Amino acid sequence: MVELETRELAYFIAVADELHFGRAAARLSIAQPALSKAIRRIETRLGVPLFIRSSRHVELTPAGEALREHGRHALNAVSVAVRNARRAGDPQAHLRLVIKPGGDAGLLSGILAAYAHQPDARQVDILFSGPADRADILRDGRADAGLLYAPFDDLDGLAHETLLVEDRVVVVPSGHRLAGHASARMSDLEGETLPRWKGIPGGDGSGPEVADVVQMLQLITVGRMVGVLPRSLVEPVPAGLVCVPVTDAPPSRLVLAWNEQDRRPLVASFVAAALRPRRHATRSDLDGPDAPPGSDGERLVPEGERREPS
Repeated sequence: MVELETRELAYFIAVADELHFGRAAARLSIAQPALSKAIRRIETRLGVPLFIRSSRHVELTPAGEALREHGRHALNAVSVAVRNARRAGDPQAHLRLVIKPGGDAGLLSGILAAYAHQPDARQVDILFSGPADRADILRDGRADAGLLYAPFDDLDGLAHETLLVEDRVVVVPSGHRLAGHASARMSDLEGETLPRWKGIPGGDGSGPEVADVVQMLQLITVGRMVGVLPRSLVEPVPAGLVCVPVTDAPPSRLVLAWNEQDRRPLVASFVAAALRPRRHATRSDLDGPDAPPGSDGERLVPEGERREPS
């Protein structure tokens, strides 16, 4: 038996977010007494108190904290299921691909061309994201597939395939002390001002906040900071800037990602097209025995690293 209806869960989440019955009732467009009565019914049915109430204060209990965390995921899952059901029943639905501006490493045109040859190809709508919300856009169903950068984007809950492996470079003004170096190490950046990325808490940067690569490059040009980026995000290199490979920075992977629960043929067809051919370019300055396997800078992704789309 379902112990909570989605409507009741939405009522609870509103109160848990606002910690105020009056504001939650206004948000839900219902009367406050009706909301209070609904919350009491939920608590009686669950057999645990969800809120500690006083005349001036509303606070979540441990049980309320747990229900807020898992209840929000449940509501999001229901929304995604409804959205996908409607799209699955629409034979003319477009495929939505989310990317960050300039974050396709030059691969997007080839991916779209390959997909256009699929017999079931749909129109592809390109959605541009902020610096850190592409994974959330995929999880909640606002996009069907996306181009993400690992390890920077959180891939939890997403299926993904690597399209490109590339080195990372430190971007500095042409007059910077590292500009003439053939390579650098992370220790060489000690004392440098690095950016704080908008929407990404806990970053190590101490410099100005930036929302995208364009802003960051402008601030580097005027000497306000330096930045470490996947090489493709600064190609071609703007005038007045120099890119120096960082030899001990973990490589960056451009991945094609989609919700791991999404089994629709619409998505599987796009993934299959994007993964052809099976040889994927690897951008690196390495030569000799340390170079990745393959010819002309290409790396053959081992079968064990791949999953065929469902």
